[in-house]
Amino acid sequence: MLRRNFLALTVGWGAILSAFVSTAVAAVRFLVPNVLYEPSGRLRLGTPDDFPDGATFLDEERVYVLRKGNTFRAVSGVCTHLGCTVNRLAAGQGYFCPCHGSEFGNDGRVISGPAPRALPWFAVSLARDGRIVVDMRRRVEADDYLVV
Repeated sequence: MLRRNFLALTVGWGAILSAFVSTAVAAVRFLVPNVLYEPSGRLRLGTPDDFPDGATFLDEERVYVLRKGNTFRAVSGVCTHLGCTVNRLAAGQGYFCPCHGSEFGNDGRVISGPAPRALPWFAVSLARDGRIVVDMRRRVEADDYLVV
């Protein structure tokens, strides 16, 4: 056998083998599901005694839990303009987005700025074990309270 024929035969069989291996890898990869595991959207927080009067900001979830006496409610800390985290103004006079200057009232309504919508309010309930649950999948009106 000539060296040229041997080289052509080796490259040809290598290409065929490479095609079969890549097809097999793709077929095995096809069997693995593409699943996105997202958080449930329900936050199980502490007991009502764990929250002082006023606003408590939860960093990871970007949610404000507001307590006034024995009532609780939760508002999103995400600006509806571009998703920046809003800051609570001093003395509880609303919320301010430091990115583009949107201002929101205590009820989450847009007062000024480029934000197109009000801050959403989330449903708050009490679990059987006595802990507060914020359901970020359920939107409620600003005057919806949990009374403990």
